[in-house]
Amino acid sequence: MCKIKICGIMREETCGVLNELLPNYAGFIFAPKSRRCITRETAMKLREKLDKRIQTVGVFLNEDIDTVCDIARTGAINAIQLHGSEKNDYVQRVKELTGLTVIKAFTVRSGVDIISATESAADMLLLDNGCGTGESFDWDYLEDVDRLYFLAGGLTPENVAGAARKYSPYGVDVSSGVETDGAKDNNKIRRFIEAVRTSGTF
Repeated sequence: MCKIKICGIMREETCGVLNELLPNYAGFIFAPKSRRCITRETAMKLREKLDKRIQTVGVFLNEDIDTVCDIARTGAINAIQLHGSEKNDYVQRVKELTGLTVIKAFTVRSGVDIISATESAADMLLLDNGCGTGESFDWDYLEDVDRLYFLAGGLTPENVAGAARKYSPYGVDVSSGVETDGAKDNNKIRRFIEAVRTSGTF
C-alpha cells in the first residue's frame, strides 16, 4: 500500500484538506534556505491542527544535531528527514538521541547514487532529483533499489499513479507538484491523493 506524504506544509488553511483526506505524512521544513521553512512554533501550531493519524516529518538540511533534537522534543514531529550531506554516524546519532524514524534523502543522478543510498543507516530512503526542484530523475534507476523508499521529485496529480504502479515505492512525496503560485493548492492535493488511492497501489 503506497504511503502518501505532502511536504512543505506552512499554513493552517492546508490542515483542513489534510484532515479530510488523511495522507500518511505531512512534512514541515526547517531548512533556513528553503522558501517553505517554518519555525518550531509554527510547526507546533500546525501539529495541533492536524489529525493525530497524520505523521509529521521534520525536514532538516545539514542542521546541528542539538537543534534537530530540540525540535523533536517539542512533539511537533513524529519522524525526521535529513536532506543534506549527513553521514551514517550523524544518522545513527540522531536515531539514538530522538528514538524517531529517520528518513535520508538522496539526489539521484546515476546508478552510483542508488548504491550510496542503499548503504545508508537511515530507516528509510527518499530518492529525489534535488532539494525541492520539482523535477524528476530517471526513474528506471529505481529497479535496483531493495530498501523502503519514498519517491520524490517531479510528481504531480497527473503522473503519480503511473509511477506508483510501475515502481511500487513505499511512499510518494510531493510539495511543488501540489502548489499554485508557490502556495499549497487544496484542489491539487485532493487530486494527488485520489490519484494514488485509485492507482491500485493503495
